[in-house]
Amino acid sequence: MADKQISLPAKLINGGIAGLIGVTCVFPIDLAKTRLQNQQNGQRMYSSLSDCLIKTIRSEGYFGMYRGAAVNLTLVTPEKAIKLAANDFFRHHLSKDGKKLTLLKEMLAGCGAGTCQVIVTTPMEMLKIQLQDAGRIAAQKKLMAQQAQISSSPAAAAAEPAVERRPTATQITRELLRSKGIAGLYKGLGATLLRDVPFSIVYFPLFANLNKLGQKDPNVKAPFYVSFLSGCVAGSTAAVAVNPCDVIKTRLQSLQRGVNEDTYSGILDCTKKIWQREGPTAFFKGAYCRALVIAPLFGIAQVVYFVGIAEFLLDMLPKHRA
Repeated sequence: MADKQISLPAKLINGGIAGLIGVTCVFPIDLAKTRLQNQQNGQRMYSSLSDCLIKTIRSEGYFGMYRGAAVNLTLVTPEKAIKLAANDFFRHHLSKDGKKLTLLKEMLAGCGAGTCQVIVTTPMEMLKIQLQDAGRIAAQKKLMAQQAQISSSPAAAAAEPAVERRPTATQITRELLRSKGIAGLYKGLGATLLRDVPFSIVYFPLFANLNKLGQKDPNVKAPFYVSFLSGCVAGSTAAVAVNPCDVIKTRLQSLQRGVNEDTYSGILDCTKKIWQREGPTAFFKGAYCRALVIAPLFGIAQVVYFVGIAEFLLDMLPKHRA
């Protein structure tokens, strides 16, 4: 296929550009997904995606929907670059004499890509989740305090509550490194692997086969809209399929808990408590949000990656120097 002729630097740049564009477009939905997934049997703040976004804007302003976006925008470049380039690397080395890859080998290539990306994904998700969920916990505490004041003294309830300062990504990183070392940033590594490896096993073969349907010639790239739609369909399908793992990962990586919310000692403990106390449907909390995030994110990623913006930029460098 034509994409194998693309140089590694171009692949890394394309992956990075794709990640930046995609995250900027869908981050508010991702924030809502995190807050909906972290809601347990305590004080439930949000009933749906739209309810979460409306309440976030009212209490935290428009930019409240982008809390944690700086972390994603900083680390999504290496994350998406590693994921897309690693998949191409494994596909190339698993193919023999240019023959078509079997489904098993396509899945193995996706498995390798998913395993490689967690080096960046785990600390990125760890920091992002703390920043995204801070608004939900602060709003919950504020509401509980107001309810307590109303029940004890209606006059006291009218008083303005103290403003709680929320930590920054730098402060969280320093505290984790000080207290737990580098392992603190990799809390939930097992759950991240449990989510990202199956995701890549489903996503990459599905995308490759859908994209081939739009190719008139095996040596010519599919039209950009085919790559976009293929990325959307493959991404949303894989996202919903691994959503239970994403719920577990989100719960395990959350350092702060709301009122009456459970704590977990590991993947099995988290799975057991969610099943027993919230029911099996809890594993699909935020599934539609995740599908809405992943579909355009990977659709955009594949368009940028396959169109190949970076090849043009890299080709211009020697001419410019000349």
